[in-house]
Amino acid sequence: MHSLIPFLKAASLLVNVLLTFFLVCVVGFEPDFSYPLENVTIAQGRDATFTCVVNNLGGHTVSGDTATARVAWIKADTKAILAIHEHVITNNARLSVTHNDFNTWTLNIRGVKREDRGQYMCQVNTDPMKMQTAFLEVVIPPDIIYEETSGDMMVPEGGSAKLVCKARGYPKPRIVWRREDGAPIVSRSTPSGKVEKMVSVEGEMLTLSKVTRSEMGAYLCIAANGVPPTVSKRMMLHVHFHPLIQVPNQLVGAPINTDVTLQCQVEASPKAINYWTRDTGEMIITNDKYHMTEISNAYYSVQMKLVIRRFHKSDLGGYKCISKNSIGDAEGNIRLYEMELQEKLDFSDDSPEEELDENSDNRSYNGFQGPLTESEDISLEPSVNSGCLTIKPVYFLLLVFFVMI
Repeated sequence: MHSLIPFLKAASLLVNVLLTFFLVCVVGFEPDFSYPLENVTIAQGRDATFTCVVNNLGGHTVSGDTATARVAWIKADTKAILAIHEHVITNNARLSVTHNDFNTWTLNIRGVKREDRGQYMCQVNTDPMKMQTAFLEVVIPPDIIYEETSGDMMVPEGGSAKLVCKARGYPKPRIVWRREDGAPIVSRSTPSGKVEKMVSVEGEMLTLSKVTRSEMGAYLCIAANGVPPTVSKRMMLHVHFHPLIQVPNQLVGAPINTDVTLQCQVEASPKAINYWTRDTGEMIITNDKYHMTEISNAYYSVQMKLVIRRFHKSDLGGYKCISKNSIGDAEGNIRLYEMELQEKLDFSDDSPEEELDENSDNRSYNGFQGPLTESEDISLEPSVNSGCLTIKPVYFLLLVFFVMI
């Protein structure tokens, strides 16, 4: 009998250990969440994922029943059950649930839409129930509403223009106006009444008053809300006015048999038809004698050039540069005269006279030009530098004789 006592004590100890292990491991460890459910911000059209990690789920019973606790996904704001364990309950083909056979459950939402936004819950059906929630924020990149946005616009010089730009998106897009060429935007409608020049202007409407031709150009409406990509629309502002001609040199002189260039600066909008005529009204056309070009300096500015080759006496007289558009016309006058150049020639045995005239022809000459008008009193003769007077000895003796007398 006494020999059984140690054995009974060992058996009792083993039973106590097993009972303690069962109470602690099976009954005492309830399911818990290893990590909090994280909020998700996703752009519309992309895929969103919620991950729920639950420990000690397999050995827990529900309300004394032998059924194992389950993980469920619920849309908290609508209280709609989306999925239980690995089975999707809701009728939404874009939703799916995956389980890694250990402790991780994942809710996947493909091609997220704006209506998917809201609170999502990962729930374990213990007693009492355990759950954690996270928010799905669906953002939408900006998009220009073209039917509510201005297009290209035309205003007369001195008039007003209102450019409107509307955009949709979430969060609400911020709209900024800039000029495409980087020039400042001119505001004349400030409370103080002063003219302000700004690199950019914020707001859905851009108001331009007392518009000048320098404000003509492309304006950009840029919409951004922090969700890429930023979008923009280009609007062209046309400012219309009748042609204006400026003549840098109204009186041009050049030597015979040289090439002469006449110039006029034209400003006009809409685009004008530009041409040259003689003062007799005869229109000049491009040929071997005349060469005409136009160089654009801005949206509304053009430089007209007329090159007269091998200037001849028959080319003397007046020339007109004429510009016409749908609003009006303008003309500029230039008078061309002959300039006689006197050259000092040194004759020597090493420089035969016939060689001096070899390259005297076919020179290009822009003329003796200046901001002159025909009414001004000018000398057409070029100035010649004075030098020493050379007198032969015999004439010198006669000069001395007359002085002595």
